[in-house]
Amino acid sequence: MEFDSSKFPIFSKEVDIDEVRRSIKYHPSVWGEFFLTFASTEISTAQEEELQRQKNMVRTMLAQTPDDSPQKLQLIDVVQRLGVGYHFEEEIDKSLRYMHDTYLEYSSNDSDLRTIALRFRLLRQQGYPVSCDVFDKFLDGEGNFKESLVENAEGLLELYESSYFGVRGEEILDKAMEFSSSKLKWWRALDFANRLSFARDRVSECYFWIVEVYFEPRYHKARITLTKVLNLTSILDDVYDVYGTLDDLQLFTDIIQRWDANALEQLPPYLRICYEALSDVYIEMENEIKEIGESYRAQYAKEEMKKLLRAYLEETKWSYGKDIPTMEEYMKVAIVTATYMMLSTTSLVGMGNLVTKKDFDWVTSEPLLVIASSAVCRLTNDVVGYGMKKMVRAYLEEAKWCYNKNMPTMEEYMKVAIVTSTYMMLLTTSLVGMENLVTRKDFDWITSEPLLVLASSIIGRLANDMAGHGMKKLVRAYIEEAKWCYNKDMPTMEEYMKVAVVTSTYMMLSTTSLVGMGNLVTKKDFDWITSEPLLVLASSIIGRLANDLAGRGFEKKSTAVECYMKENSASKEEAFAELGNK
Repeated sequence: MEFDSSKFPIFSKEVDIDEVRRSIKYHPSVWGEFFLTFASTEISTAQEEELQRQKNMVRTMLAQTPDDSPQKLQLIDVVQRLGVGYHFEEEIDKSLRYMHDTYLEYSSNDSDLRTIALRFRLLRQQGYPVSCDVFDKFLDGEGNFKESLVENAEGLLELYESSYFGVRGEEILDKAMEFSSSKLKWWRALDFANRLSFARDRVSECYFWIVEVYFEPRYHKARITLTKVLNLTSILDDVYDVYGTLDDLQLFTDIIQRWDANALEQLPPYLRICYEALSDVYIEMENEIKEIGESYRAQYAKEEMKKLLRAYLEETKWSYGKDIPTMEEYMKVAIVTATYMMLSTTSLVGMGNLVTKKDFDWVTSEPLLVIASSAVCRLTNDVVGYGMKKMVRAYLEEAKWCYNKNMPTMEEYMKVAIVTSTYMMLLTTSLVGMENLVTRKDFDWITSEPLLVLASSIIGRLANDMAGHGMKKLVRAYIEEAKWCYNKDMPTMEEYMKVAVVTSTYMMLSTTSLVGMGNLVTKKDFDWITSEPLLVLASSIIGRLANDLAGRGFEKKSTAVECYMKENSASKEEAFAELGNK
């Protein structure tokens, strides 16, 4: 089956490209020249002197550190990671050239994994094709990396980063990536994403939260432990809220209260996974604080976790029984499930001599400060969560209109639209972080849908609707595609390509890509590319067709596949083969 290029008049210049260009008059920038005030590259004489002083200091460090020392590797790595390596390219190039020339000599004599892996990475990063055979010495008799390397966290991290500089066929670097990633990533080893797929995988978010608790380097172990506890708490929250049955959760809670590993066989697999992970974290916690003779701290942390799971179970009982507790009953449980008490206690475990047993007795006695913090956290979370639920219900209502092809009355539309405008949800959420400036009374007022909030929501919704109507001119080509979809029209291949060659965005991106390429391009290049040469037109069509082939089935609109099938009475397979080849 021949692919007739004459069916694409865009190639033969029979169609004026200007006909498919669109233009629109945008409103002025809401930012004005605010950010332009920071655009100056001029610095004062004092700043210039300080900059030169610091550059000279780093140059001196680079010059005085021997090229054959591990310290030189680490210094170059730090300078490059800080993003200032371009200031010292000459010094770094000279050192790396020496390291390359002496690579085999020093790598064969070194036995430190971190040094060998760092040297390998820096040289490959610079473009030197050094051998990966230097890692052979770290393999056991079966060709796998030695398990003893697990104790060397810094070396494992360097091995992991080095593995990304492998090329096809370098098996040892493939093994390095698999080995190092499995040993470094505590969370990956648990494999909760697959084993407990119903639960949230939020290890990064949890870590950043804990960094706010204590960021100082001396608390690195405490940071890791608290991150693990918080992440497991997130998993357990989902287990109690979403997945677990009441009987399973009652049994699990009872076993946790006894911390009884002998009862594991009574648990279903998903809860056995949770127990083992939780137990491992607290055992690790106990082992770390044994070194400073403060084992009692882990027991305080355990007791708070037990209290938290009892509270989770109470909420689950309300859910299963469809009971609405009194406000007093709710708050008694909710200030615990806010997790503030448990996290406050656990955060003290790894803080060394700064805390004493007296501090643990105080924080676990539920002082007013902790109770108030927990209550604020719980209530603000509930208010925001309630607003989100309300908004989701409104979105679902709009989806029903669309699905059932119903046109709501203006009254019905506005009732839903003032919620989907998001004004109410955003206003409520904006109060959450305003601390002492707002009170419970403010939240009660704003969620009661006062006239001011309703009016703002209506104005926002209608303004957005009118702006969307005005955007039709801007997206003329996209609207044309949408019309085909909604009217269930199948354009001819010629009609389709006239629009699609524009919406592929290749012409605009090709021109824009040249702007920042310095002396490599000239005005002549811009004149050529904007004259819509055959190469650019062909690229646009290839891009459009390739996108259509890959995306078919994911979009409602017509694609080149459907157009070709209709026009040539071809099957889907024939269209894929023909368009794919071209």
